[in-house]
Amino acid sequence: MRDLAPAATDRPIGYFVHHQGRGHAVRAAAVANALPSSRPVTLFCARDDVFPLLRRGVTVCTLPSLFERRGDEATGMDWVPTPQTAHCAPLGWPGIRTAMATLAGWFQAADPVLMISDVSAEVAQLARLCSVPHVAVLQHGDRSDPGHRAAYDGAAGLLAPFARALAQPDWPAEMLAKTCFAGGLGAEADMPPRSEARRRLGLGPDTPLAVALSGGGGSGMAAAPLGIAARTFPQMQWVSLGEVQRDWHATEPANLNHLGWVDGAVDWIAAADLVVASTGNTTCQQILTAGVPWIAVPEWRYFDEQVAKARALAAAGAALHLPHLPSSAHAWRDAVAAARAAHDPTRQHALCDAAPAAIAARWLETLIDRLWSETAAAPALEDPHAAS
Repeated sequence: MRDLAPAATDRPIGYFVHHQGRGHAVRAAAVANALPSSRPVTLFCARDDVFPLLRRGVTVCTLPSLFERRGDEATGMDWVPTPQTAHCAPLGWPGIRTAMATLAGWFQAADPVLMISDVSAEVAQLARLCSVPHVAVLQHGDRSDPGHRAAYDGAAGLLAPFARALAQPDWPAEMLAKTCFAGGLGAEADMPPRSEARRRLGLGPDTPLAVALSGGGGSGMAAAPLGIAARTFPQMQWVSLGEVQRDWHATEPANLNHLGWVDGAVDWIAAADLVVASTGNTTCQQILTAGVPWIAVPEWRYFDEQVAKARALAAAGAALHLPHLPSSAHAWRDAVAAARAAHDPTRQHALCDAAPAAIAARWLETLIDRLWSETAAAPALEDPHAAS
């Protein structure tokens, strides 16, 4: 390690965490826990109950939500358009002022070595304006807008919680050059063997099982098309996990069970002969780790995030991408046959790093070293995978 500015080795990292869904909080915890024990980390989030166990030295600071009304906001200023360099910047919201003041005050008091944003273009730009180097977490989707470009262009580095093979073809070389890819970041939960998962679930070794899985960031799948699927394959047990949108006209057969949110979803994924799922980060990595046939059906997200992720997965040979759930029995037959024919667990497993949190932590510490070195011209960052 080169000579560092005073106290750079134990100065804190700040980490803004979006509270929608589960993936942001889980991967933030994974990174924070993997950093050296001497490195303090403060997680800023609108909820403090979304994080798994955190190591000593990692604290949570609760902020007002930057995205949800709480009742004391002015509404008469909504006619003023949002500038293209921002995504969510309504006027007259005391909660946003409180959140931004908390962050700016922490920058001054804590003298952080780095700020990570997962995800907010506004928080990333605030860090830059406060002269704090930042890392932006990179997500899929059409993020060519000025707000994202400002966050990415002004970042010291970008952190991608997925494999490099899933990079979008439209991402420029200069952006890729400062990106750390950590395939499976935040989804390192042990995936049990198929036989063990089926034993815990009380399933016979030869019972055909299809699992429909929705992430925590949306409203879930519609029940009617799942009913059609179950009727089309009556010899197969169908189970849905997560939210389901009920349809009054759905005629659901006995081989379809809606379980809602369950502990141990990895058991169901590991036991499955087929998975129908959206393409949130945690969901993706669990399915890739299990290596099962996958029909990827993206849910609506801002900037078409899940659509772009599904396209990348299909291009990598890891899933069959469908724009929506099949709407007829013959369409379901075609989709299931195509998913089985294209299934290649080797390609799926290749998208999962063995220790993604360690890769990210090593890269962050190297980046901090480079940023705070007294050497005027710091060398390029080394590949964080080299030591893994």
